[in-house]
Amino acid sequence: SYTTDTKSGEENKKTLESLYSLSVDITKIRRLKEWVLLQDVAYVKEIAGILQEMGADEPTVANIIERCPEAILHTPAEINSQRALWQLVCQNEKQLIKLIEQFPESFFTTEYHQNQKANILFFQELGLKNNIITRFLTSAPNIFYNPVEKNKDVIETLQRNYLNLGGSEANMKIWILKLLSQNPFVLLNSSTAIQENLEFLQKNNFTDQEVLQLLSKLKGFIFQLNSTTMHKSMLFSKNTFKCSDEELKQLVLKCPALLYYSVPVLEERLEGLLKEGISIAQIRETPVVLELTTQIIQYRIKKLSALGYDIKSGNLESLNGTKKDFEVTYGKIQSKKERPIFNPVAPLHIED
Repeated sequence: SYTTDTKSGEENKKTLESLYSLSVDITKIRRLKEWVLLQDVAYVKEIAGILQEMGADEPTVANIIERCPEAILHTPAEINSQRALWQLVCQNEKQLIKLIEQFPESFFTTEYHQNQKANILFFQELGLKNNIITRFLTSAPNIFYNPVEKNKDVIETLQRNYLNLGGSEANMKIWILKLLSQNPFVLLNSSTAIQENLEFLQKNNFTDQEVLQLLSKLKGFIFQLNSTTMHKSMLFSKNTFKCSDEELKQLVLKCPALLYYSVPVLEERLEGLLKEGISIAQIRETPVVLELTTQIIQYRIKKLSALGYDIKSGNLESLNGTKKDFEVTYGKIQSKKERPIFNPVAPLHIED
């Protein structure tokens, strides 16, 4: 957003002196964004002063400027406006400065200030908690750059479809808030794309109830797809598992990844499983293993094999789940293996 052309093409001495006085590592800025040092006007002391007012010590100020050098090109008025805006959702300035240190680019993007403000107020009206909104501001800042009308349009499309699919008015708010907190990027889609994807599922004989089920399972990721990629993925699964349309539908409901992942990703994961000696029949029985990367699968099989557990002869349930789920399963198998055959506390009958 700033021009990199300056009259002299030389580094601004005043800027350099101010940065030195704050113990900022200028070599980092030269490596990252040297153009910042060439600008005729910079507000180093003023921006540092605002950050210090919020409770940042000198190393924190230096760290923020090193990570986001363009911060010094904003006027104090812009930064104070941004500070007031983020305070709408932050508990206190201590939390705010911590967020700025972790996500300086998100805070110092001030070009969309009015959109950011309107969207924060809209999300609060919608019922999203402030801690969720701060998470959005830092991890999905671009959803705040949309005009608020665009985000409202997407939310209204989701609400309308939820009701049309048989969802209840009473549960709708909870559903929307859960969907947004799981995947705020759903707001970057157009309402037309959302409509088309839902129609694709209905054309493929998913009942309204099943479509709702998929929406919940996919955490809104379905809206980032398009009917062409979904069609290709389903066709690939149908040919791989040699199943009927109805069987394919049941597989997708069991494992929405079959709809979500592209054909090259599914191919690679399938190949990885087959190389480990796992059969197509086993994968068909437990398709959710395709949600895991080949590296994770290899690691888990190796750990289970070390316990003498043969994955080829059993079902694949033991491979599934999050890292935490797997550790629990692994622990159970391990303790079963280590359990003594006799009861160590039972009295031993030894004849004289």
